[in-house]
Amino acid sequence: MHTIDLAYVGRGLHEELAGYIADQQDYYADEGVHVALRDGCAWDEERLRRGATIGLGRALLSRLADGTPWVALNVNTHRPLFWFLARPGLTSLADLAGRRLAVHAPHTAPGCFARIVLRQAGLDPDRDLHTIVRPPGDYSLDLRALRDGSIDAAYVGSTMAPEAVAAEHGWQVLAWVGDHFQIPTVGVAVDPTYIAPDDPAVQAVVRAHRRALQVIRNDPDTTVRHIRTFLGGQTAEEARAHYETFIAPYFTTDGQADPAIGATAITAVAAELGVPATVTAAEFYRAAATTP
Repeated sequence: MHTIDLAYVGRGLHEELAGYIADQQDYYADEGVHVALRDGCAWDEERLRRGATIGLGRALLSRLADGTPWVALNVNTHRPLFWFLARPGLTSLADLAGRRLAVHAPHTAPGCFARIVLRQAGLDPDRDLHTIVRPPGDYSLDLRALRDGSIDAAYVGSTMAPEAVAAEHGWQVLAWVGDHFQIPTVGVAVDPTYIAPDDPAVQAVVRAHRRALQVIRNDPDTTVRHIRTFLGGQTAEEARAHYETFIAPYFTTDGQADPAIGATAITAVAAELGVPATVTAAEFYRAAATTP
C-alpha cells in the first residue's frame, strides 16, 4: 500500500468535506493508499510542500508570490464557501463603508478573495472600512463579537451554516463569495519538487476524492450525515438546506477545473497581490486521473 501526507490548510466543509468522505467511506483504502490527514493550517510553505495539500487557493498564492511550483490535480468547486455576515441594519456590502469587519489577512487565500469581492462592491479594503484581521478558525469569537456589538460584520467560513446562524440571531448574510468571485478551489495539489503529479499515491488520492465528489453530488443522505459532523450547531434540516444551496449544485463530479474561470481568477488574484500573473490556468490546474 502507498502512503502520503495530505494537509488541509483551513477548517470546515470547504476544505475538508471531500477528504473526510473519502476517509470515512474507505475510498483511500479501496484505492490502495494510506493517507495521513494533517492539520497544516499553521505550517510554513516549506513544510507544507513536502506532502500533498487540499488548499488550492493557498497553493496558487504561493506560486504567484513566491514561485513555489505547485500544481493542482483535482478541483472540488469553483465557488469558495465564505460569507459576509453582519449585524442588523446592514443589507449590502456597500453598507460596510466605515464599519468594523473581522476578516482574514490579505496575504491568505480567504483574505485575498474577500478583498476582491469588496473591491467589486466599490470598497477599498484598506481605506473604506476598519478591518480586524484574525487567523482562520471556528469563528466563534466573531459570533461573540457580533453579539456584543464590538464588530459590525465578519467574514466567515464553512464551520457553520451562516444563513441558519443569521436567522437565529436576526443578522444578515450580506454576500456569499461564490456569487461574486469564482476560482477553482480546494482539491489536491502537489509541488513536483518533492512529489511527482503521477506518483501512484497521488493518483490514488485523486481517484478517492473523485469518488467522494460523486457521493456529494449523487447521495444527499450520506453527504448530509457527514456534513452534520462539521455543523454541530445546526439541525438536520438546516444542514440539508445548506447542502442543497451551496454544495450540491456547485461541487464538481470529475475534479476538473474550468480553464476560463481559472484564467480569470489567476488574473484577479495576481492583481490583488500586486504581482505578475506568471502562471497560466493550463500550467497550474492539471488533471491527474481519469474520472471513476
